[in-house]
Amino acid sequence: MKKLYNFICKIIIKLLPLLRILRLQTFVINQLNEVRFESNRYGNIQKVISELPLKRKLIALDVGAQGGFNMDNFFLKKYEKFFNPIMVEPIPSEAEKLKKKYTTIEKGLWSTNCIKKLYVTKKKSGGTSMYKPWKEGFDLYNPYDNYFEHYDFANEIDVECTTIKDCLDNLNIKELDYLKIDTQGAEYEILKGIGNYFPLLMKIEVQIFTMYKDMPNWTEILNYIYKLDYMLCSWKKIGAHETQSPVEMDMIFVPNFLTEKGKKLILSRENEFAFLMLIFGQVRLLQTISKKLEFKLNSNISKIRDKFFD
Repeated sequence: MKKLYNFICKIIIKLLPLLRILRLQTFVINQLNEVRFESNRYGNIQKVISELPLKRKLIALDVGAQGGFNMDNFFLKKYEKFFNPIMVEPIPSEAEKLKKKYTTIEKGLWSTNCIKKLYVTKKKSGGTSMYKPWKEGFDLYNPYDNYFEHYDFANEIDVECTTIKDCLDNLNIKELDYLKIDTQGAEYEILKGIGNYFPLLMKIEVQIFTMYKDMPNWTEILNYIYKLDYMLCSWKKIGAHETQSPVEMDMIFVPNFLTEKGKKLILSRENEFAFLMLIFGQVRLLQTISKKLEFKLNSNISKIRDKFFD
């Protein structure tokens, strides 16, 4: 895999002048990164997963859930059956769609129970945020195509907000296994309402370059998560940019196995943790943690081939 990847990269480098003329260089590079990132998703992990005695479906909280659970296919569709997803979506029309299939919370999330303004965008509802879209930021994101027209807000609505803790308490949820937040800048405030619910894996969208007014700096999110005894284990670029400046990415966090709190959390649900790490392609890190913490299935986990490093 690695030899083929390097061979293709050499060819791409030689073709870069032509690709620039055709404005395809960013697309091609992103596709190569996608292949590398997803190399473990199609690996031979089914056998190990079948040996994990999961006692229940994993509880997933999907915040900013329009489109459905795992709508970005971050892990393979066949593993969705192992989850009990709880969807949080404050846009009424989008929440109605979700209610047909999922447990759906028709509220916003914040650090406290409150009423917040929600700025609903004109053309791309995925750009809706608790923060006002910032034209200067969007113009730098894509200065050639009147990009801001898609994300300028059409109207603002008052939204009742609750916290992650109160949301899960009201549903009598005891443990949260997987947390996904994609809320166009509100991730930090939402995380501050997490209470005593500590997931085994978090996928958080982080905006490196600000596109909304007064939103927190992305380093505040990382610092807060680190203080909760989590570590960053992977990230995936999701925003194109006409410059080389990073814009936004999905970041994957897991409990820090080198701290007592992180170690205790992982060992309390080691099979569920192993399952999440496998379907998210984090084979090498799982093997390191499994060996360090002496997982019961360590001998099985240690034999998995990590294709990302091939």
